[in-house]
Order: sequence, then C-alpha cells, then structure tokens
Amino acid sequence: MIIKANECKADARKNMKGGDGTVYVTEFVSANELNGKGRLFGNIHLDPGASIGYHVHEGESELFYVIRGEALYNDNGTEYPLCAGDTAVVTAGNGHCIANRGTEPVDLIALIVYA
Repeated sequence: MIIKANECKADARKNMKGGDGTVYVTEFVSANELNGKGRLFGNIHLDPGASIGYHVHEGESELFYVIRGEALYNDNGTEYPLCAGDTAVVTAGNGHCIANRGTEPVDLIALIVYA
C-alpha cells in the first residue's frame, strides 16, 4: 500500500488539550492501518507560540521524534528542551505537554500505541 501525501488527513486543532494557538496534525495512516495497535502515526506542526496542553495518557503511550525546531517538553511536571533528533516518550498513566516557545516552527513525528 502506498499513501500519497495529498491523501493524508490534515487537521487544524485550536487550543489542543487546552494548549495555546493552533496545532496542525497530519495523519500518515488511519487507525485501521495500525491494526488495532494504536491511533496515531503522523506529523505535528507547532508554529511559534503554539502548544499542546498537559494531559495524561491512559492505556496508551505516545512517542515524539523532533524533526525540526526546538520545543519545551513537560514530562510529568519536569521541563526539558527538545531539538531536532531528540525523542520523548510518555508511557501509559503518565502525562506530558509540549510547547514551541521559539521563533521557528517545530515539526514532530508522533506515534500513539496502545499499552
């Protein structure tokens, strides 16, 4: 199966999980293509000032791989800087948020898998 870029579902989410601004999510595949093992494999784009608010993952883990930019990542209340090439993982029962506090866009590959 080949999925062309123009076939991917793209969505603009205002104040995602209580965060600031608009977050742009492009789903590379549907949940069906993840064979019941997860619900998201895609790109998350954060313009400067945009963020995803703090939330806890129940029954699933989320992985972020930063492909561009610098972000501030909150892992269960502790903040860490992330830059291109870094990976952040939040496991089931834990919380996180991410923010672009810089002047350049941030792009992440995101994968949410069921625990």
